[in-house]
Amino acid sequence: MDMETLMAQAGELQSKVTAAQEKLAGMRVKGLAAGGACIVDMSGKYDINSVTINPALVAQGAPAIEAAVLSAMRDAKAKADVLIDDVMSDATAGIQMPQ
Repeated sequence: MDMETLMAQAGELQSKVTAAQEKLAGMRVKGLAAGGACIVDMSGKYDINSVTINPALVAQGAPAIEAAVLSAMRDAKAKADVLIDDVMSDATAGIQMPQ
């Protein structure tokens, strides 16, 4: 593979990755915990948009709230990880990597 072809592929890859990152910024996932009593809304770039806590969960006290928020954040992150993998795989599909 010559240098010109390699540079063209690098530019194409950079353009696709940038577009994928912009797409991810606009995508949302929801992490759930405590049977849906705690919901974390997160972007595909791990930005937290909102946290919703059901009043019934609040009545259970701080330890229950802390556990639910942590669990919902972990769930949202796991979902965002899958989303990121899918979007980035699509962005890099068909690009031959040098060997």
